Amino acid sequence: MKLIAQSENIENIVDKDSIYVDKTEYIYNLTKQYDRVFFSRPRRFGKSLTLNTIGTLFEKGVEPYFKGTWIYDKWEQDKYPVLHLSFLEYSATDLTEFKRQLCLSIYKFARAKKIQDVLDDKEPNVYITNLFDAMSEGEQLILLIDEYDRQLTANINNPELYEKFRICLRDFYGAIKGKKQIKFMAVTGVTRLKDVSIFSVGSDIKDLSYKNAYSKLIGFTRDEIKHFYSDYLKLGVVCEKNKSPESVTDSEIENLLDRMAEHYDSYCFDEFNKNKVFSTYSVNGFLQDIYENKTVRFGDYWYDVGGLPSILMNYMDSHNLDIEKLLTSEIAIPYNDFVNPTSLIDINENVLMCQTGYLTLKSELDPVDDVILGTANQEVKSALFRLLSLRVYQKNVSPYSTGKKYVLEQGTVEDIINLFNEVLASLSYDKYPVDNESVLRSLLQVYLIGKNHDVRVEQNNSKGRSDIIVNFPKRRVVLELKYTDKVNEEKIKLDEAEQQLIEKGYGLENLGDRELIQIACVFNGNKNKRQITMYKKVENSVIALV
Repeated sequence: MKLIAQSENIENIVDKDSIYVDKTEYIYNLTKQYDRVFFSRPRRFGKSLTLNTIGTLFEKGVEPYFKGTWIYDKWEQDKYPVLHLSFLEYSATDLTEFKRQLCLSIYKFARAKKIQDVLDDKEPNVYITNLFDAMSEGEQLILLIDEYDRQLTANINNPELYEKFRICLRDFYGAIKGKKQIKFMAVTGVTRLKDVSIFSVGSDIKDLSYKNAYSKLIGFTRDEIKHFYSDYLKLGVVCEKNKSPESVTDSEIENLLDRMAEHYDSYCFDEFNKNKVFSTYSVNGFLQDIYENKTVRFGDYWYDVGGLPSILMNYMDSHNLDIEKLLTSEIAIPYNDFVNPTSLIDINENVLMCQTGYLTLKSELDPVDDVILGTANQEVKSALFRLLSLRVYQKNVSPYSTGKKYVLEQGTVEDIINLFNEVLASLSYDKYPVDNESVLRSLLQVYLIGKNHDVRVEQNNSKGRSDIIVNFPKRRVVLELKYTDKVNEEKIKLDEAEQQLIEKGYGLENLGDRELIQIACVFNGNKNKRQITMYKKVENSVIALV
């Protein structure tokens, strides 16, 4: 059984006999068709490995690292020196230090490749121009720039420093534009910003971020997982079913893949909204966990490592996200906002959520229609609400009672209400005031989904929509929420909630043999209360749904 790759370097992957999911056909077509390319993807998605693979092919050819890959007998490019600049390695807080580090990388490259007489300079745009001037006639290099926007995303809350970095980067990209000394250039990042000259009018770089032909270049397809990770999928079935590897059936493997898809699939980087991919880091983490612990656990691997990008955290320090909009399954934004963001300072928040991986494309990119965004899968939905919880609530409130069982799963009604009141007491009311039922419902949903509860909000049956339904294997909890800020209205509101549960029969649909707990409750939003002040477990409400 080959090892699961732990590196972003193709040479290390091959040397350790690790799994390499073969993307070389896309790379071959990419380098044949274009001279300058850009693609954006969220963190921990495979951008760096893609650049490293391109660089290795150009610098070393197919021997010995590409035996057995699609490209092995097709690559005919000459070898070129590769200038690989990773902006993650450079300062994002000190412009002078950033310039020094970037110039030093160019200096080290020139020295290693024996490019003589490069004039020294402290400005990166001048220094790289001097590098080009010192190259021999006809001499070319490969330029790879990883995380080009690192210094901008780190300073979204520091407009003055952001502007200084923006000007520096604009001048640097202006200096490399159209240079004949560049045989091929690839740039990656999280965001695509018009205020950096790399994407300005007349730019020679091709943005492939949502190009259909390259929508599967980064990320794993279902077929790739089935092909390259077949031993790990089989091991997962063996661990779950306690059976021999020889007896594992194709349908059992497909079932495991179906469940993996619910948690890690459906990221879309396709202009036609056809091709979907799995998160590479999540798939590797999930399958590695099966190998190490001999159990199947659908953890939140992407969030734990890449799910808290500094760009989004910094944005949330100075902006309140529209939580109610994020709770919807589909968010419509103007086409131009999506394809032409100008600056991080005034970017559409939902575009930023998409570029950082919390939302994904749910529609075609049509210039005359809105772009539809939504969460990709269960892992990212949970990650989104864990992130929101960090901003909405001032402290972490444990959802557990005893034995790592959720309060809602095994607690009494009193336990459940006490939990909710503890949660609501930790709310940042100055940023997220609760002044109606809709906001109350949304904020409780943020907490519950962020704690990996199976939550359904405003779920329809034939007689109406319930406020919140939480499902467990042996229990279903239904909440009917009412809001008031007046003590003398509390009893009236409670009666309304109880009557609604009785008449509408919320939670009865597809109940099976689960215990049904229906709770009517009233939240008093007066600043001296701010808690659920009245509640009642509804008894004997089982009625036939028409």
